[in-house]
Amino acid sequence: MDKKKIIEEIKKHKKQPNLKFRLKKRAEEFTDRLFYTLFDAETNVKSNLNLLENDFEELAELACWDECTSCAEFWGIYVTKLPEILEKLNLDAHATLSNDPASNTIEEVYLSYPGFYAIAIYRLSHELYKMNFPLVPRLMNEHAHKITGIDINPGATIGDSFHIDHGTGVVIGETAIIKNNVNIYQGVTLGGLYVAKDLKNIKRHPTIENNVTIYANATILGGETVIGENSIIGGNVWLTKSVPPNSIVSHTPEIKIKTVVNE
Repeated sequence: MDKKKIIEEIKKHKKQPNLKFRLKKRAEEFTDRLFYTLFDAETNVKSNLNLLENDFEELAELACWDECTSCAEFWGIYVTKLPEILEKLNLDAHATLSNDPASNTIEEVYLSYPGFYAIAIYRLSHELYKMNFPLVPRLMNEHAHKITGIDINPGATIGDSFHIDHGTGVVIGETAIIKNNVNIYQGVTLGGLYVAKDLKNIKRHPTIENNVTIYANATILGGETVIGENSIIGGNVWLTKSVPPNSIVSHTPEIKIKTVVNE
């Protein structure tokens, strides 16, 4: 084995000078510190904000490869958004407490509900996404995805009092719009009709109006698909067309009774 030759070959094929996996680790640490700053009663907000600013400066250095852009300046804007984000997240937590009969206390929601955690990281990353801060919002949501099994693209637009019950397998695409007081269950997909790179700047995921409930494993696809307000979408439903307000959409399985013949 020619070790020197192997090293040279590996170096030759490492063609991404900006690909530093330290960025992924730092983004995860930043995400955890944000969460504790907003919710943990024993975390000092003032000192943690200073630490977060330092974290952010490092993220900006690692993620912003355009020398003409100073991403570190985004922190001053982002930090002013945190009280509003926290206010929205408190509404989300209370939506879970109100809608899930298995939830006993609000503390239980904050500490143990994967749906709430995924929504929290989505809201925290969404503001950075709107600022065009590169890569970090996606890394934040992938951190939540890894922990919860819930995949919310930071580009999605989600209104107040959002509740995800159980949550495993939920997928919400980049251009999805979810309005207020929406409840969804595990395995729900809000996706595109098909995948093509030229759809990058086109709305390709559905719109969910106010007060909609979507039950487990329902799939709703397409940028022109709108689920009207006050509707209920049953489990395992597959939709590629709009549904008017106040609808109930169900999937009715065919049931056959097997007859056992006694010989």
